[in-house]
Amino acid sequence: MHEGILPLWKEKGMTSHDCVFKLRKILRMKRIGHTGTLDPDVEGVLPICLGKATKAAEYITDAGKTYEAVISIGRATETEDAGGATVDSDLSEKQIPADRVREVLESLTGEIVQTPPMYSAVKVNGRRLYEYARKGIEVERPSRTVVIHRMELLSGEPVFAGEEPQFKIRVECGKGTYIRTLAVRIGEELGYPAHMASLVRTASGLFSSGDCLTLQEVESLREAGRLDEAIFPVERALDGFPAEELDDDLFARVLNGQVLPAHGQLEENERMVFTKQGRAVAVYRRHPEKPGLMKPEKMFGSPEEKEENQ
Repeated sequence: MHEGILPLWKEKGMTSHDCVFKLRKILRMKRIGHTGTLDPDVEGVLPICLGKATKAAEYITDAGKTYEAVISIGRATETEDAGGATVDSDLSEKQIPADRVREVLESLTGEIVQTPPMYSAVKVNGRRLYEYARKGIEVERPSRTVVIHRMELLSGEPVFAGEEPQFKIRVECGKGTYIRTLAVRIGEELGYPAHMASLVRTASGLFSSGDCLTLQEVESLREAGRLDEAIFPVERALDGFPAEELDDDLFARVLNGQVLPAHGQLEENERMVFTKQGRAVAVYRRHPEKPGLMKPEKMFGSPEEKEENQ
């Protein structure tokens, strides 16, 4: 059985669930999970967790993402992207200096408040917003704070001109950021309706486009018996946490999932990884109710168990 993280390049026209369904058939295994939804019309990096690595999926989902988006100025849509019906437009001739776009990008860097679009997978009262939207029902949406780490204008023109000028940007952001909602906000700051014309996710956590395989490439490698060459160990998803190699005494206690005195690494970090022979055994975190103690959050088992599963 395959074990680890398979960075997939999700192609346009597929949902994240479609990718998991197809991989289950290709790999002939059920324990597969993705690490955050990508809309069907978005392509890009979608790390897939296989076997016990599904336990690490939330850490990849929570990590930062990098996107390249094309912003179209002059028309706002129902879905905030190119697939929606027009709800507002200003098709006057425009002259938008690149320096002005950079000023707006800079002003929106840091913490910003977003309201999820109606056509999104956010749940309100147990139902996803897009279910309400498809029935024409408007519901109150919870605003949330997201973090934009960095934005960069990639288009090189000094002025973006025309009735519906476009420009390309790169966005490095935290969990839960809606790039199409950001596109609308950029348009508002420039004084025009806007939408996201296209989007590519170029990185998810520590996985980038250069790590990825398409579904067709996955199938070819599996048929050639070489797929394991493209699968990353679960430790790659945990690289952002401090790690400690276990001695034999502590190894037995951690392997049993015991609550233990808090490790010094947890004074400044919420989580840490315990390893044996360089392989992840468990992720521990500060105990939420008992100061001075730590408890297991995820258990990955002994290195010997992992070898047997390869």
